[in-house]
Order: sequence, then C-alpha cells, then structure tokens
Amino acid sequence: MAGENAVDEVRAAVDAVYRTDSRRVLATLIRLLGDFDLAEEALHDAFTAAVAQWGRDGIPANPRAWLVSTGRFTSISAMRKRARFDASLTELAERLEAAARDTGGRDEDSVEDDRLRLIFTCCHPALTPDAQIALTLREVCGLTTEEIASAYFSAPSTVAQRIVRAKAKIRDAGIPYQVPALADLPDRLDSVLHVVYLVFNEGYFASSGASLTRHDLSGEAIRLGRLLSELLPEPEAIGLLALMLLHESRRAARTSADGELTLLDHQDRARWNRDQIAEGSALVERALAMRRFGPYAIQAAIAAVHAEAATAAATDWAQIVGLYDILVRADRSPVVELNRAAAVAMRDGPLAGLALIDAILARGDLADYLHAHSARADLCRRLGKVEQARASYQRALGLSRQEPERRFLERRLREIDA
Repeated sequence: MAGENAVDEVRAAVDAVYRTDSRRVLATLIRLLGDFDLAEEALHDAFTAAVAQWGRDGIPANPRAWLVSTGRFTSISAMRKRARFDASLTELAERLEAAARDTGGRDEDSVEDDRLRLIFTCCHPALTPDAQIALTLREVCGLTTEEIASAYFSAPSTVAQRIVRAKAKIRDAGIPYQVPALADLPDRLDSVLHVVYLVFNEGYFASSGASLTRHDLSGEAIRLGRLLSELLPEPEAIGLLALMLLHESRRAARTSADGELTLLDHQDRARWNRDQIAEGSALVERALAMRRFGPYAIQAAIAAVHAEAATAAATDWAQIVGLYDILVRADRSPVVELNRAAAVAMRDGPLAGLALIDAILARGDLADYLHAHSARADLCRRLGKVEQARASYQRALGLSRQEPERRFLERRLREIDA
C-alpha cells in the first residue's frame, strides 16, 4: 500500500508540473530543437521519463530544467538512431549536440522568455493572421483545437489544417525563433496582442467544461501582457494589460460559493480585487494620456468605469455608452456592437437595446454567438415578452458548452415558465 501511495504521489507531482510548466518547457524545446514536432515528441518523452525516474530518484530541485534537459537529449538520441536510415539527420543531431555542449546548461535557466519568443515566431508576417493566432493558441497556451475553434467561430478541422500549414511554413521558410528587432516590433504587435487577448478570454470565460474560468490561462495572458508592455510600452500594449487586470479583478465574485454564474449587476463588489483595479486604472490613464490609444485602451476605460461604481445602480451608463461610441468607430465588429447595445439598454431601457440587438441578428451577424441570444433573451424577459425570451434562452442553451452557463440559462428558463 505504501508503494502505491508513493507512485500516486509521483504521478500527482508530474501532473502538477505538467499543468504549470509544460508550455514553458515546450517553448524552450522548440527553441533548442528548432522544430515544433520534434519538440512535442521531446516533451512527451520527458514527462514519460519523469514518471519513472522521479519515483526512483526523487523529484529534482528544478523540475522544469530537468524536463528541458531530458527532452533535449532524448530527442538527440532518437535522432541519432534514426540517422542510420536517414543520413540527413546525422548532421542535425551533431549540430544540436554541439549546441548543448556550448551552452553548458544555461539554456534551461535563460533569462529571456521563450514563450514570448515563440509568440512572435507564431505571429510572423509570413503566416496568415488566422494561422498566426491558431498556432499561438495551440502551441504557446495549449488550447485544444476545439477551444480555438470556439474562439474563432470555426470548425475544429479548419483550425487543425491552419496549424499544420503554419508549422510547415515556419519550417520550410526557416522563420527565426526570436523576438524581432525593436524597429520591427510595432508591425508585429497587433497580432500578438490579439493572441494574448484571446488567451485571456478563454481563461476568463472558458468556452467549455465544468468550470466558468481557467485561471491558468488568464494568469498566463496577464504575465505575457506585462512582458509585452515592458518590451514595447505602446498605448495598446498598456491598454490590453489594463483591460485584463480590470476584468480579472472580478474573478472571485463571478461565481457563487457553489460555483454558479453571477452576473455583473449581482456581484458582491467587496470581493473585487482592489489592487488589480488600482493597477489597471492607473494603466488606463497612462494609455489614454499617450493620445494614440486604440480599441484595447478604450475597452479598458469602459472596464474602469464599471470598477469605479460602488454599486451596480451607481454605474455611469451614459459614460459607458459614450466610450462604446468611440470604440465602434475604432473597431466596428458585431461583438462590440452587441456590447454597446447592452449598455444602451441600461441607459435608455430594454426596448432600445432590443432594437439594436435585433438589427445585428437580422444582418446574419452573431447567429451562432450564444451571448447575442442570451442578451436578447434577458431584454425580452425584462419587457415581459415571455415567448420570445424562452426561444432566445433555448437558442443560447443549444449553443453553450460550459456547465455553469448552461445551469444559469436553464434556471432562467424555469423562472420564465413559472
């Protein structure tokens, strides 16, 4: 029994390291091995070896460095074996082995952030924007193709094809694994910021699963946002960091004690993280003072107005609608229009908001976007349009793949039926 407990403890330790560090290990292995597929094989081999060796030798003092080193040399060893059948691998194995000797283990403890370098590699202008984002979400953040497809409103097979083609392009074109020179950073920043924001959104409101949020993803996005704003302190990089911090400040209040979804106007604001609000609000002011701000800084300003309100009733909806008017001019997307419509409903009443949402849906935009249907359902409910509310709640429920959200929608349906 004691032996079984020890095995379980080792497996639990390996699982914990996998959850926290696997994407960091993968990013470093991609840099060291120069190939996505080789690095993924090496990552798998390293964790497989960890299950066996950590149980025998104990957990190493630096598990991440151990995994990088093991993955690297396992890959080189496998390459040498395959070189007997493919002579082209001999030179590659020798080059990788020489590089390992030259660095003397310094790679594993490199001060530079390999994930940031990997993001810029994945967002190289030689790749299409859709491929840039899909590849980064998959390789840097470990999202599944289904999760990426949800963020894209695309089929998983389409996303998988984009990722395969992007990897091949990086390999065949010899795209370097590095952060661009300072002069080239601004041209690459938009794609990178978009990727980081999608990662945060998946962490802040998971597209599927038993949990409303994924703290690992939102925390990773905020960490990357800090690195970007330090690397290139542009208004939009600062604005995105502010936006993420202000949204993240509400995390603890977004679910009840039993894990049920709590909407913004019913949240206990005493549970909001005031340190994150203070930091985010200061960053908003800094970004807006630069006079070259864009959509992220404007969205952060909207989040700051929400954060300033002591109660839901004290929210300055007129100011929020005014900021959305600016945002629509900067980024006229259907989702932005939907959010503006919700703000108009709070300022001018549900009928005004419903008219705007119906116009968006009538164009065919957001037909499969569950938040459009849930927002419409809520406004119909407030107006006493019971049949329309029921139909929209049912449509939203049919699109939801996340358990807390599904329970919320089912509860709303029961309420209007009662």
